Amino acid sequence: MSAADTQTGAAASQTIADPHVTDAALRPALFDWLCRMGDSTLILAQRLSAWCGHGPALEEDIALTNIALDLIGHTQLWLGLAGEVENDGRSADDLAYLRDAMAFRNNLLVEVPDDDDIAVTTMRQFLFDAFHYELLQQLVESSSPRVSEIAAKALKEVSYHIERSTDLVIRLGDGSDESHRRMQAALDRLWSYTGDMFVSDDVDDAIATAGIAPRPDALRDDWLARIEVVMKGATLTVPEGGFVHVGGKTGRHTEHLGYILAEMQFLQRAYPGASW
Repeated sequence: MSAADTQTGAAASQTIADPHVTDAALRPALFDWLCRMGDSTLILAQRLSAWCGHGPALEEDIALTNIALDLIGHTQLWLGLAGEVENDGRSADDLAYLRDAMAFRNNLLVEVPDDDDIAVTTMRQFLFDAFHYELLQQLVESSSPRVSEIAAKALKEVSYHIERSTDLVIRLGDGSDESHRRMQAALDRLWSYTGDMFVSDDVDDAIATAGIAPRPDALRDDWLARIEVVMKGATLTVPEGGFVHVGGKTGRHTEHLGYILAEMQFLQRAYPGASW
């Protein structure tokens, strides 16, 4: 999705009547939920953009950059709607560039660094894509016309993302001894961060009651079923039990998010309101 497409889509969506957007009682929960959606795509896009010009192969370089651009387009729509729901004059850019780490609501998986290891990037992308795809399929049927519209736009691109990351995980997992070892190490490293995607709280309860989105914990069984099928094809072993990191959705993050934001927000904070 290009910047022009995103702006056109955002402008068109504002013409769709949606009582949820102006519901004062629902506003705090809906704003928080929309930030959870937009922040997760924003931070993952920032992680992926670091590979621009540094991919292990030209095809991967281009693909990762394009996926990052897709996710930034989704972010513009989710955070744009969040600003509208908040009704406090903040734009998508304000929410992206002028909030501190504790105000971000992304899940923890997307902020985990890859340390220049394409195996970690690939595995993280697959684990997130599998969740993202399941969620967007449900959101297309949302009682909120605006949420449904954004989900329908995003699902077209995420359908490609999950197809691509699935193929790569299987090829690399069931590839050479070296690629298998690195993919298993990436899965072992990332697994404890996946639980954060499925934690449900009062915000999720309010959104589910309004028919806007399902509770995240209701998505876990289908997500896990997909993971197990793909890992079997990749000859990789899904970790069992163990500690699970949580807190991203309520503003408790790893130390890595602060470094991401310091880089991402520098220009806007150094030159407030700058435009070009």
